[in-house]
Parts: sequence; C-alpha cells; structure tokens
Amino acid sequence: MHPDLRDIIPISSSAVPRSAPSSTLIRSNPGLRSVWRAVQMVARTHSSVLIHGETGTGKELVARAVHDESPRKHGPYVKLNCAALPAGLVESELFGHERGAFTGAASRTDGRFQQAHGGTLFLDEIGELPLELQPKVLRVLQEQEYERLGGGRTVRVDVRLVAATNEDLQQMVLQRRFRTDLFYRLNVFPISIPPLRQRREDIPLLVGYFLRTLAPRVNREVTEIAEGALELLKSQEWPGNVRELQNVIERALIRSSGPRLEIPIEELRATSCSTASMTQTLAEAERSHILGVLEQTNGVVSGPKGAASRLGLPRTTLTSRMQRLGIVQRKTLLEIERSADR
Repeated sequence: MHPDLRDIIPISSSAVPRSAPSSTLIRSNPGLRSVWRAVQMVARTHSSVLIHGETGTGKELVARAVHDESPRKHGPYVKLNCAALPAGLVESELFGHERGAFTGAASRTDGRFQQAHGGTLFLDEIGELPLELQPKVLRVLQEQEYERLGGGRTVRVDVRLVAATNEDLQQMVLQRRFRTDLFYRLNVFPISIPPLRQRREDIPLLVGYFLRTLAPRVNREVTEIAEGALELLKSQEWPGNVRELQNVIERALIRSSGPRLEIPIEELRATSCSTASMTQTLAEAERSHILGVLEQTNGVVSGPKGAASRLGLPRTTLTSRMQRLGIVQRKTLLEIERSADR
C-alpha cells in the first residue's frame, strides 16, 4: 500500500503557499512556536537580534521574518555572509570605499550598511567577522555612523542589524576571538533555533512544502509515498538539519519516475548508522578529555586552577557537559575551601 500524500502530511501544511513568506513557514511549524513568538516580540522594535542555531536550521529564514514583520518591511533587506569573503574584502563590502582607496577602486562604492539604509542588514556567520573590523561594526551599532574605506567623511545610516552564528560566541569572547562589547551589543535579543532532531513533528510539514516547491523544478508530479518512509524520515538525526532534509527530498523526486515518491530507504539507514557511530565516538573522546583534565585538577571544577579554566570554558558550560556525558563531579572548589576552614 502506498498512502496518498494528502493522507500523511497534515492538512495544515496545505495552507502554506508554494512560495510562502518566511513568517508563514515559521508560524506553520509546531516545533518553531517559541521562535515565532520571539520574532513577534522583537520585530517591531529597533533592537539588534542575534540568531543562533546549527548549520541548516534556517537562520536566514528567521532573519527575514524579523524584517518582514517589522516597520522596516518596505525598506531594503540586505545580507552578507561573513565567511564567504576573504578577510581583506569584508571591510569594503560592509562600509564601501572611495575612489582610489585601493588598486582597482575606480569609483566610489556604497557598502552593505549604506545599501540597507532604512531597512535591515543581515550578517550571517558573524563569528567569522575579522577581529580588526569588529570595533567599526560596533560603532555603527552605537552611533549609526561610519567612514568608507579610504575616506574621512562620516556617513550616517539608519539600519537594523540582525546577525546569525552557529558558533559559541561567548566561548569565542573568552578565547579573545570576539570582542566582548560587540557580543553584548549584538546579543540584545537572542533567538535560538532548535535543530530538526528536536522538532520531528515539523518533518511532515517540511516534506509537504519541499514537494510543492521542488517538484516543478525537476518536472515531477508526486502523490504517493512508500509506507513507513515518512516515519523513517522522522527517525533520522539530520545533522544537516532542514537543508539536509531538503536535499534528500530533491534527490527522491529526481529518482521518482511515477506518482510515488522514491525515498532512498537503505541509503538513509546507512547514513543514520554512520552518524550515530560518529556521534558516539566524538562523545567518548570529549568524555575522556574532560576526565583527564579533572584528574589533573583533582576533581576541582571552579577557580583559577580548576578544570573549567584549563578547558577555557565557563563553569556552568563544563558542569552541563559533565552531566550530559555522565561524569560525576567528585569535588568542588567550595568543598575544598570548607575543608580548609575546619
């Protein structure tokens, strides 16, 4: 038996139009309810937003929703991936340059901040922003002004900044790889996107959406899905999140020769086993490393000579990881101090 897709994919997904705006897609996914509430709360303000999530979770989708739901929705929405450009070009891309600022600069060029005047600038992979440019970005956030590369005239702009990262920026601050003042200026309103494995109820909706949007591209018309295939999709870990799911559905559509969606079941099962094995191996390595450092510190977690300091982690982060990995804390700095006072 090959059930009709309309019987498997919830009817609510059919309310999502073929080219749905980002806000509609977020609102229609049950697992993103907290994200949607956060977007609604912050969109109508002028506050900076910092979006955090694993690769492929849809950070740009959320950034666009913040813009679409804001009073700036009729203004420009400009984006820049900080990891996509060599460090030497990022300054010119962000702030523009004057004629003759460098070899090949034949005319004055506006940067992304100027292009986003009156609207929203989305900086993806903000953790990759070169350290030497971070004070200049901070100045724009604080003063709404900057100078073009090679120029001395101050340019004023009205821009709302939304940034995204899959990095732990707080950890980068501790490692002096990201400025503390810029982090707190960006982190006015953080939004965290849960990975797909934590919102499996969204998978049928996403499958339905991808079928409607991708099928015309590959000239396919699919109305059936193999029995159990949807449950298999829901059982996957999806390390690549929504982007990985989209790729799987597109491949399945290309392979499908009739009305039935040909999900590569064996391929998915093999990938799932490989991912589980890799995850277990990484967890074992992390556990072994933490145990080794705890042994060196005689079980002390806090303090300047504790394990957290040696690992370059906040104490709360280390204790959380220890709990996740099943490591029992034998001794704390507080207990040692109490013993010394007796």
